[in-house]
Amino acid sequence: MLRYATLSLSLPDGVREPTFDLFDDSPAVSTTATRYLGPTENGRHVGLSDVCGDLAVARDLLESDDDVLQYNVAGTDGRGVVYAHHRSVGPIKELLDILYRHDIVLEWPIDHRGRERDSAVQFTIVGTDEGIHRATTEIPDVVDVTVERVGGVESKAEAEPTLTDPQAALLDLAVEKGYYEVPRRTTQRALADHLDVAPGTVGDRLQRIERRVMTAYADRGDDW
Repeated sequence: MLRYATLSLSLPDGVREPTFDLFDDSPAVSTTATRYLGPTENGRHVGLSDVCGDLAVARDLLESDDDVLQYNVAGTDGRGVVYAHHRSVGPIKELLDILYRHDIVLEWPIDHRGRERDSAVQFTIVGTDEGIHRATTEIPDVVDVTVERVGGVESKAEAEPTLTDPQAALLDLAVEKGYYEVPRRTTQRALADHLDVAPGTVGDRLQRIERRVMTAYADRGDDW
């Protein structure tokens, strides 16, 4: 049977994964999603990520990181895209190898859950029962993985649009504070201050929430 599993992945203190945690120590810039990550030659990886915040700081951090071999940052107004080649120094290489070895499909993008959560990233994989079982049992002990949801692909296609924990928390807060009322009773900056995140992070997450919900609504048509 073809199944899907949504997983949350985090790394313990002291274990570094440059493709995911490069900006974690900076309050000025953060990664919101990884659009793609894949191997290149000599065990290296190339990635494409969405970032928000001070793009000049992002460039400085990329430039000063010895594990970043090549990079390019594009964007304006506090939102951008980072294209970068990394050395495979973290556990991500082993994780990707496990997925490829068992013919597991990784759905993009990978959502970054933010500094206010213990889990670093959340992603969904699709494969056979046997393939997913074998892949999850081979995940190295250094990686903390939590299974958030699992089910048949048919049930996934029919399910209501789901949000990550940070997205759900933000949506609840936005509704509670009157962000969607007319006229609005709060701002993105006020929501960001309440959650102790950058305003750009709130703006990006609200866009992702609205896109996910409205896309599901449009796909359902008269069924809603």
